[in-house]
Amino acid sequence: MHKFDVVVVGAGAAGLFCAGQAGQRGLKVLLLDHSEKVAEKIRISGGGRCNFTNHGATPAQFLSENPHFCRSALSRYTPQDFIELLQRYNIAFHEKHKGQLFCDHSAEDVINMLLAECVAGSVTRWQPCSIKSMIGPEQTGTGSYQIESSRGLIEATQVVIATGGLSIPKIGATDFGYRIAKQFDLRLVEPRAGLVPLTFDGEGWAPYAQLAGLALPVLIETGPPDASPKQRKKATVFAEDLLFTHRGLSGPAVLQISSFWRENQVIRINLAPGVDLPATLLRAKATSKKLVANELAALVPSRLADAWVGQDPALQRPISDATDKALLALAQGLADWQLTPNGSEGYKKAEVTLGGVDTRDLSSQSMESKQPGLYFIGEIVDVTGWLGGYNFQWAWASAFACAEALAVRHEAQAA
Repeated sequence: MHKFDVVVVGAGAAGLFCAGQAGQRGLKVLLLDHSEKVAEKIRISGGGRCNFTNHGATPAQFLSENPHFCRSALSRYTPQDFIELLQRYNIAFHEKHKGQLFCDHSAEDVINMLLAECVAGSVTRWQPCSIKSMIGPEQTGTGSYQIESSRGLIEATQVVIATGGLSIPKIGATDFGYRIAKQFDLRLVEPRAGLVPLTFDGEGWAPYAQLAGLALPVLIETGPPDASPKQRKKATVFAEDLLFTHRGLSGPAVLQISSFWRENQVIRINLAPGVDLPATLLRAKATSKKLVANELAALVPSRLADAWVGQDPALQRPISDATDKALLALAQGLADWQLTPNGSEGYKKAEVTLGGVDTRDLSSQSMESKQPGLYFIGEIVDVTGWLGGYNFQWAWASAFACAEALAVRHEAQAA
């Protein structure tokens, strides 16, 4: 029997950070993972440079059935706190647009820092190590959890589940954490893919499939097809880059809106933000002899202009010969392009998993569940950030809150 104060299951961002923090608070910690490698999501994030946090992280950038749940943890461990940790390790970083922070060198810098933090906390790490079963204190009668693992039987008074969600199964994502939650009668908000490309099918998409690889800045929002002006006014709108793919749309704009999109809803895209399209096109009609597509190419990428005009015979002529009605319809279509995805690329391409362990069954102060001594942190919790470093900040903040609580509970039990 291997005895520990805490077992942390999952050696990703949240698990590594929690294990190190708990160990440095004097707890005997075991960190285990079924994979040989640690923190694969950190390794591949940000193009290999890890968008490790965002200067502007507040609860407003997180989605949850209970949007206030994340407030406590985020306020107690801020982006500046993590920045100071990187600075202690002399890790160089830079800011890109909208507060996003990346390593100058490599995501490996963050991984090595987290591993060093675990070493500083004398954390025992078992990898690969799979869990066959886990039973709670009620069944053991010892006040501890017992975990049957591929490396032997483990006993611990506290267990942290940091196994992440279902996104990117090729790097080891599983439903283990959800199964543990169900085993201990914790509620789940149905998981779904988030920060994911959206797909389209049918003949209606054919003119745009040829635009694969084309990117442009847009405004994007989502909602029901019959949304009222009042509803649209309340909608979340992102100003980001859109990327056409063979199967649909991607890029930061679509990844952001995908977390808000639901089946049968439309997405609305302004393909020429900041341009008064009706006035610009009517002014060109009065002064230009160019084709409509050529005039339009000054406002949007030429490939998009050609594809758009190619679908309407009324626009395949000099702009001076086009009717006002046709030009105003063109302006309306470009400024409010409405289309309905048939789905998404799913977990294989999703950067995060929305939903997860219902926050009604967790403490926002400690991340402890209603099952005493069992904690959930990071992506497995029903808290999901926007694209741009927010999800890593939730990993750090929830792990820190949990580590503090682990130490307090341990001291109380020892007293």
